[in-house]
Amino acid sequence: MLLAPHLHRLGNDIVASYLIETPEGITLVDAGLPGHWRDLQRTLAEIGRPLSDIRGVVLTHGDSDHIGFAERLRREVGVPVFIHAADAHRVRTGEKPKTAMGPARIGPMLGFLGYGLRKNAFRTHHVAEVREVGDGDVLDLPGSPVVIGMPGHSPGSIAVHVPLVEAVFVGDALTTRHVLTGQVGAQPAPFTDEPGEALASLDRLAGVSASWVLPGHGAPWRGSPADIAAAVRASA
Repeated sequence: MLLAPHLHRLGNDIVASYLIETPEGITLVDAGLPGHWRDLQRTLAEIGRPLSDIRGVVLTHGDSDHIGFAERLRREVGVPVFIHAADAHRVRTGEKPKTAMGPARIGPMLGFLGYGLRKNAFRTHHVAEVREVGDGDVLDLPGSPVVIGMPGHSPGSIAVHVPLVEAVFVGDALTTRHVLTGQVGAQPAPFTDEPGEALASLDRLAGVSASWVLPGHGAPWRGSPADIAAAVRASA
């Protein structure tokens, strides 16, 4: 889905990742589920770009529904995968603490699980080799992504600010559609390691200049990062 010039979404409101297209190449933010490989190929065909134009995948954190096809891209095409150092172990091994599931409704929960099955969620491969990044890094990738540390959902959760497309990609630092309840609107994401820390990290978004806030789950937010951070706090 084309959101704006140079900016595409792969997937849907259940699970999403993003593609930034520039003349110099392509940057991906997150890699969804393994079955989103076909979404990636379809989008590349639509814009007339080969897989070899992808210069890097920046992961907002190391959970399985964000790393889907990253290892395939790394292994088959040689695309480097970037992740915060604090989540490097998680993305390599899949090891993470158990968190309370929280509120859920049977319909949305089954919809989330069913979508995962259709997109091969249980065939996710962990990423064997990563390039570690830190808060404040400006990556040498198309669009010059800026790393913003957002610990809470996981220790190494980040937001990725790409001024070229006036967007900040927030992974699961917040959500606009709760995958377990179906509730829409800005709110904290489920399966968060440290909920209090995640809310505190929203302060990091307040000074970011962007017109889009793009989560890993839920509809794109057209508005300022400061406004959505306030909305998430109000709903918590």
